[in-house]
Amino acid sequence: MLYHPIQIGTLRLGGNLFLAPVAGYTDRAFRAICVEQGANLTFTELVSSEALTRNPALYRAADAQDRAKMNILRRADNEENYAVQLFGANPDAMYRATALLEPLNPSAVDINAGCPVPKVTKTGAGAALMKTPALLGRIVESVVRASEAFLGKVPVTVKIRSGWDANSLNYVDAARVAVEAGAAMISLHPRTRAQVYTGKSEWHLIADLATRINVPIAGSGDLYTAQDAERMLRETRCQAVMFARGAMGNPYIFAETRALLTNAPYIPPTVSERLETSLRQLILLAQDVGERTACREMRKQLCAYTKGLEHSAEIRNQLTHIETIDDAQSVLDSFLTGFVRNKDV
Repeated sequence: MLYHPIQIGTLRLGGNLFLAPVAGYTDRAFRAICVEQGANLTFTELVSSEALTRNPALYRAADAQDRAKMNILRRADNEENYAVQLFGANPDAMYRATALLEPLNPSAVDINAGCPVPKVTKTGAGAALMKTPALLGRIVESVVRASEAFLGKVPVTVKIRSGWDANSLNYVDAARVAVEAGAAMISLHPRTRAQVYTGKSEWHLIADLATRINVPIAGSGDLYTAQDAERMLRETRCQAVMFARGAMGNPYIFAETRALLTNAPYIPPTVSERLETSLRQLILLAQDVGERTACREMRKQLCAYTKGLEHSAEIRNQLTHIETIDDAQSVLDSFLTGFVRNKDV
């Protein structure tokens, strides 16, 4: 059965459909919507261990003034299981950052060894760790020790790429080092750092890793439809799939995928339901970071919800200028009215 429970260290999940960590997208509001739609495990945006350890009160205090930054780490009200993703190249900073997560009670801690963005890799973190597997191992050991000391031994997971470039495909070695250091799951995005997000995700590398490593393997990369997820699970025999860009503006992908994998009926959302969900996500985000900030941060996500809809180019232009929830409501209502009228014609 392709949809099934999964055990990640001490964490037992009822299913194997995950929301990947995506910078600028996987805040509390979006994760809450994805959980509603059936995501079994969600990941926060990547969080700098150095920034966290420099200003720990910012993230620990329930009444912290900078709620926008706090929002990156906090569990959504409906998130039964969520992981905080940390990045860094200093084992001691990663240890201390993990310890600071204690008040948040995460279900897991994820180590980012896959981010290709220069501002991350130039510090030796993210995908740069693919060039230094020994350092990755020390970081995993540090985070595992901190989890055991402060977080009740929640599992530590690692997200990696296939390598730094085509001449250094060392995903197996990196995964083995991480597992030997205590990682309870490996997530593989089978592109190199040099590819960033171009080219095609090489799923056969996920299949290879799944035969070589004795912890669950989560596959990521080029998952845009429920059919993609079904094919990845079947072809690679990975234990879980991790939606990233495929979930942006389409949190329904979790419900649709579960229905496909379990041969259950699935009714796609109507245009009205899609727009209502996008507005509700905006309202949830506004409760965390304030209306103005939420509107600015949600512009790209509101646009993503309308992608593929007929006559939606103009609405996306309007959505990039919203300043208030009322602005968003007005734009969405106007589009829906016109959409229905055009359908009637």
